[in-house]
Amino acid sequence: MSSSPAKRHQHTVEAMMFTLRESIAINAPLERCFALSTRIELVRTTLGMKPVAGVTSGHVGAGSRVVWRGWKFGLPTEHHTLISELKEPHEYELPARRPGEAPVRYKSAVFVDRQEQGRFARFSHEHDFRQEYGEDTILRDRVEFSLPFGWAGKLVGQWIVAPHAQRLMRERFALIKRLAEGDGWREYVDAP
Repeated sequence: MSSSPAKRHQHTVEAMMFTLRESIAINAPLERCFALSTRIELVRTTLGMKPVAGVTSGHVGAGSRVVWRGWKFGLPTEHHTLISELKEPHEYELPARRPGEAPVRYKSAVFVDRQEQGRFARFSHEHDFRQEYGEDTILRDRVEFSLPFGWAGKLVGQWIVAPHAQRLMRERFALIKRLAEGDGWREYVDAP
């Protein structure tokens, strides 16, 4: 009787992907909101980590890299960020929705930062800006992340990291809104 090799069962736990969304309306020009959002000093304020390599002050641009270092949840943390996509504010015009109406004119911009190295299995943060003429600028953020360590990572993501990240998004939006709608933006940008 020939014996066949025993089959080994591999059990892998797929990393759970978390998706967080936030949005805010800001009564300020899109260009100003975009410039504040790409300013390292403001990111540092809400992130609570220090930029130690790459772009450490001023504005990030397409292809910029930033190495953040600090403490998160009682652990030393280093997060390597790449600005993988950046579309500067641009004006668009859509055809009129109905005969006799004017075309819809709006501005939009976007940038995406991704983790190149760090504690996440995957991390991506999309910053989307849109402003129709005469309206507020709408900022929409989408953060997607997963953590290593299977079910333990899922629990940590659900109960610790996701609520923390959501709070940081809200704090950053509140800071940008306060600065953009007041005079505080002048300290950080030369935009209109």
